[in-house]
Amino acid sequence: MEQAKVGKFIAECRKNKNMTQAELAEKLNITDRAISKWETGKGMPDSSIMLELCDELDISVNELLSGEVIKMENYNEKAEENLLEMAKKEEIQNKKMMMYEWVIGGLSSITFLILIFTLSFAVENIIMRIILFILAFLILIIGISFALKIETETGYYECKICHNKYIPKYSQVYFAMHYGTTRYLKCPKCNKRSWNKKVLTK
Repeated sequence: MEQAKVGKFIAECRKNKNMTQAELAEKLNITDRAISKWETGKGMPDSSIMLELCDELDISVNELLSGEVIKMENYNEKAEENLLEMAKKEEIQNKKMMMYEWVIGGLSSITFLILIFTLSFAVENIIMRIILFILAFLILIIGISFALKIETETGYYECKICHNKYIPKYSQVYFAMHYGTTRYLKCPKCNKRSWNKKVLTK
């Protein structure tokens, strides 16, 4: 999926409908700056607005994502290509987010250990020790909470029993026993608890 190609296609379809960027933006209830961003290949329409955009331009979502008018005989092939491309992009994005989780979790843990070491060996003042102790735990709790939020919202958990892939509630992930990103969770489909492995795509 080439953003520049999609952008040019949006501009071409808009001009064929004799619409300015401002007119299209008004119909979609967004700014003309967003339209300009799409048409110059600097961004893509959000999934929540794609159907409405396609209705206004009289094209299909498949054609929008392909950046061209599709002949009927090639329609299924293009649809499959677009789905594979979207799955690949989702996986790349999820890998980035999981990396951020490890960075945030790692940094907060290292900071916690440094502060605990400092208050244990380098600080004699009792009040400063208490302040550093509270600060260390706050940094650890906030860092781990952010990391778990990323983990919960990135990708899916796969049930070991029925292989259902799902996104659990944050509280379920937070309190679940785990090793790495594999957690002991209750599957919403089979209602059984097992060690559910983190996967990045469906």
